[in-house]
Amino acid sequence: MTGRCRSAHPDDPTPCVGPVAVTVLDSVGGGADGCEHHAARLLASLDGGRVYPLPDTPAGAAIRVFTAAATLRPFCWAVGPH
Repeated sequence: MTGRCRSAHPDDPTPCVGPVAVTVLDSVGGGADGCEHHAARLLASLDGGRVYPLPDTPAGAAIRVFTAAATLRPFCWAVGPH
């Protein structure tokens, strides 16, 4: 799919929800900016991932992503309903 945020996994068929709002970093510092929806899915799939708000992001975006990720299975698009 094209036109989606960098946090969207190529196999995840869901569209972005909202603007690019956060950066998700993996355990070695590699990162991807993304919408809250895909950032939460990415964060849930990483060991030792972190999330940071981008400048001028809506208040609480990183906290919402962190909280949502805690409720998701890793690679949730591959193992169940979307």
